[in-house]
Amino acid sequence: MKFKTREDIEATLEQVFEAVSDFDGMERAALRRGAQVTRTDNLSAPGQGMTWHASFPFRNRTRVADMLLKTYEAPHQLSLFSKVSGIEAVVEVELMSLSRNRTRMNLSIDMRPKSIPARLLLQSMKLARASMVKRFRKRVADYAQSIENRYRPTTHPIR
Repeated sequence: MKFKTREDIEATLEQVFEAVSDFDGMERAALRRGAQVTRTDNLSAPGQGMTWHASFPFRNRTRVADMLLKTYEAPHQLSLFSKVSGIEAVVEVELMSLSRNRTRMNLSIDMRPKSIPARLLLQSMKLARASMVKRFRKRVADYAQSIENRYRPTTHPIR
C-alpha cells in the first residue's frame, strides 16, 4: 500500500530540510502523543545509520517499531525504513528548490506486509483507503504550513 503527496512550501530548500530532519523534535512530538521512543545508535551528528526503537498504542494494541535512516543526502533527500508489527515501511522525502524561497516536498510511504496479521491489517486499511489518503494529505499539508510559519520572515512596521 502506497501513499504519495506533494506540497510546495514557502521557505528555502535548506530551511525545509532542517525542519524535516529535526529528529529530536520528532522524538519529542512522538513522546507527547504517548509513544516510547529510544534512539539506539551512537552517532554524534544526524546522518545515515541513525536508528530508533519505539512502542506506541494503535488499535487497542501496543505496536513496536524499529526504524533506520537509510538515506540522508542534505539538503535534497532522506528515507527511513521501519518495521512495525510485521509491516515494513519506507518513508521517502525528496526536496526540490523551485525558486529561492519556494521548495517542493515529495513525500511517499510504501507499506508491505510480512506476516498474516500484517496482511489483514493492511487489507482493512485498503478498505478505508480514500479516507486515509485524505487524512494523510491533510496532515502533510498542515506540516508544510507549520514549516512555512516557522520560517516566515517577520516584518515589523517602522516607527
